[in-house]
Amino acid sequence: MAGFAHLWWGGVCFMIPTMTGYNPAILNEIAAIVGAAHVAAGAEAAQWSQDWPGLTQWQPLAVARPANTGEVAALVWLANARRLPIVPVSGNTNLVKGTVAEGALMLSLDRMSAIREIRADARVAVVEAGVILATLHAAAAEHDLIFPLSFGARGSAMVGGVLSTNAGASNVLRYGNTRDLCLGLEVVTPTGEVMNLMSALHKNNSGYDLRHLMIGAEGTLGIITAAVLKLFPRPRAYATAMVAVPTVGAALRLLHRLQDETGGAVEAFEYIPRSFLTVLLQRFPQMRPPFEKSYDVNVLVELGGRAPRDVMPDASGTVPISAHLEAVLAGFYEEGLILDAVVAQSEAQRAEIWARREASAQILRVRKPVVENDIAVATDRMEELIARIQSVSQAIDPDIENTGVAHLGDGNLHYVGWPSRDDPALCRAVQEAVEREVIALGGSFSAEHGIGLSKLPAMAAHKDPAALAMMRAIKAAVDPNGIMNPGKLIPDQ
Repeated sequence: MAGFAHLWWGGVCFMIPTMTGYNPAILNEIAAIVGAAHVAAGAEAAQWSQDWPGLTQWQPLAVARPANTGEVAALVWLANARRLPIVPVSGNTNLVKGTVAEGALMLSLDRMSAIREIRADARVAVVEAGVILATLHAAAAEHDLIFPLSFGARGSAMVGGVLSTNAGASNVLRYGNTRDLCLGLEVVTPTGEVMNLMSALHKNNSGYDLRHLMIGAEGTLGIITAAVLKLFPRPRAYATAMVAVPTVGAALRLLHRLQDETGGAVEAFEYIPRSFLTVLLQRFPQMRPPFEKSYDVNVLVELGGRAPRDVMPDASGTVPISAHLEAVLAGFYEEGLILDAVVAQSEAQRAEIWARREASAQILRVRKPVVENDIAVATDRMEELIARIQSVSQAIDPDIENTGVAHLGDGNLHYVGWPSRDDPALCRAVQEAVEREVIALGGSFSAEHGIGLSKLPAMAAHKDPAALAMMRAIKAAVDPNGIMNPGKLIPDQ
């Protein structure tokens, strides 16, 4: 019999479906499928019983750790027969309460971590959902290839999780989101059937694209157990720089000029404002500022070179792509398009530049209370968005401190505001005001972190009603018993 748990977060109460009156013998049935050693309950489930930031806790019925797709299918069949909520979990690095599982059966796919094959000639990797991102990176490197998706949690994030949330990162600009990097999937449906979509084809026009339906569904339509992923040639050299520009608009013009000058070789284009650097240097005083002078608008630029003409050092040891970036930036400086620039001259200097950007997950939570928005607009609206956020947030709280970083090349802003007082209603007011400005500019209130529980109010307020109706219809048709990660992604009517 279904029941509900009350979860309070950010001053809002969420109703999470649970099971009441279940037969305790179900734990024996679960153990019979995966083995008793691979079922955790009570205190043994502690590592799966809170979200990554540690802000929300829950108590699952149990955590099962299947070893293969057959065991996943058996577990899902059992859960469907018993009307038991089931929540998949990968590296548990989700930031939107997507793995809350009060009273539910959690499925950890950490034992399904095989890289089945890397087909270098086809430039694809066939992997199980529990493969850790960094492990895939290492395996691809052995074939002189890359899987380009990379972010701070790459040492724990798993393939199933990044597919389920359609994760993005700094190099979406060149390679696309996770959705763009996947050719095929293996999925266990809510009724326990295995759907084989494991194609390595770039063209397959044979009806509804169910692969894309599953990617980004956050486990609400099925459990991804394996995937065919695209690999790419490894850049032979990188040219990395910090560049100061007069305005965000000027930064966008710089991006377009760089793309034209380099034949589309820009891999990352990251906005790092003065406000962020100020907090960064307070938190990590051992870090050096990027320039002797402080600037309001700073951009991390990285080019990736593959052609021999771009990467073979000359007699002096200079790498052509780096020299070209320096020459281009010098020309832009003369035009007044940039104010200052520092180009990395070694791998250590490149790592130092990236360390500033990759510290954002720590910096943006350095104070409490905090308001966070993972939002996106068209790139030419970013400057206006930042100005609007400053205006509306200060209208609500004149003493709020605003900062954030952005994947400027794809229009994704990670806004953070530190209100002047710890007031949940104030925090909600700021967050909702920011979302309204994003929508007014034709943007999205969720760029790359997903919906989970955290963004259900935004979905209810801003998602097109016809789109929500279709999502509900798909969910009801595919998962009529509502067992798959219930309460997430789709708001109640």
